[in-house]
Amino acid sequence: MPRQKILLLEDDALFAETLADFLEEEDYEVAIALDPHSAFEKCYAETYALYLFDINLPFQNGLDTFRQLREAGDRTPLIFLTSRTDRESLLEGFGIGAEDYLRKPVDLEELAARVRAVLRRREPAEREIRLGVYLMDTRSRDLLQEGKTLKIGRKVYDLLELLLSRRGEVVSQEEIRRHLWRHDEEASDGAVRVYITRLKKLFPGAVENVRGVGYRFHRERIGEPAS
Repeated sequence: MPRQKILLLEDDALFAETLADFLEEEDYEVAIALDPHSAFEKCYAETYALYLFDINLPFQNGLDTFRQLREAGDRTPLIFLTSRTDRESLLEGFGIGAEDYLRKPVDLEELAARVRAVLRRREPAEREIRLGVYLMDTRSRDLLQEGKTLKIGRKVYDLLELLLSRRGEVVSQEEIRRHLWRHDEEASDGAVRVYITRLKKLFPGAVENVRGVGYRFHRERIGEPAS
């Protein structure tokens, strides 16, 4: 089973390597970004199970970096690592959607425990879901075919996850919009149609359009993907 992927955003290279080495010994796969720009590049190129972000960073602090990811639709859980002690920073982080805080200097065993706790809360009942020729890895949040990761995009994955969770029930347009976009984001019915079309190509015959209501996913109808 693939190891869960963690993105560590920390501008102290030596400290970042220390944390990464420890977490890799704990059986995680860790990518390091030393600045927000590098973190954005990695986030857009890869899907992670968890973010670990420092707050005091060059160019832009970790709070603003995480806020931009959330505004872009990224729902990856995050733990802040910080030397800050002010209550305002803590409240701001939780307000954006952070799962937890860990103050520096970091106790490595406490870090491991908090990482496990966050990932356990986010872990679905099934870690791997077989969908025809595809394997849905709910830990890494990837869709794989013959062991290769398909680049379907976060929102397409989130939509597939939502439809599957409803076990054949109709999922309304409104629920899809709430699931894919934050309350302060502008939802797009056109984008939903694009994501549905992508799922229909992956799972021909399995996605039903219930006119005027929403969509239903028939897992039992999954056949061969369209060429």
